[in-house]
Amino acid sequence: MCVKVTDAAFDQDCRRCDRLSGFLQEVSEQYPDYFARPVPPFGDPHAQLLIVGLAPGMHGANRTGRPFTGDHAGILLYRTLYECGFSNQPESVSADDALELKNCRITNAVKCLPPQNKPTTQEIRQCNDFLHTELTAMPPGSVVLALGKIAHDAVLRSLGLTLSKHRFAHAAEHDLDPFVLLDSYHCSRYNTQTRRLTDDMFRAVFQRVKTLLEN
Repeated sequence: MCVKVTDAAFDQDCRRCDRLSGFLQEVSEQYPDYFARPVPPFGDPHAQLLIVGLAPGMHGANRTGRPFTGDHAGILLYRTLYECGFSNQPESVSADDALELKNCRITNAVKCLPPQNKPTTQEIRQCNDFLHTELTAMPPGSVVLALGKIAHDAVLRSLGLTLSKHRFAHAAEHDLDPFVLLDSYHCSRYNTQTRRLTDDMFRAVFQRVKTLLEN
């Protein structure tokens, strides 16, 4: 189910960003059946694995109300979560299906759909304190998996860390005590179809997550 980690970690009525609020209003008028609101985190509120994506997709999370649900990017993500023991089924179809995550939660650096899937730096910063609340609530020994450089940078900024000291690279690890930040290329349609990110590469990242959590 979608969960509100704490009141400070998510606000479904948030209207901080004028551009995003206006765009969501336009989308809700064009697609009245779409969720078209800030998308809440999904999964176990006490999980040791937090996956951070970029932002809701137009016809994915923005439509369904669940991160990575209903678009291409979610296909590889949820299948890999299932294969690695972090979920009870390999597909996420809708926000009210039977999917449950195990010791895992999924969130986004930006909770609202941005035009052309490109949030501005200011919009990322505006949303950053929600992510900060989630990160600082992580139990010791946790893993934060950043899907793409924007998510990676958002994690660092939310903790007040210098980006140049923790550079993004696929499968890179950063000890940010009390958790490890692990990087992966985003599981977008472009990255998977161009083979920049393969199934084996993505699965290897999650195997590393399991090893880190076990240790």
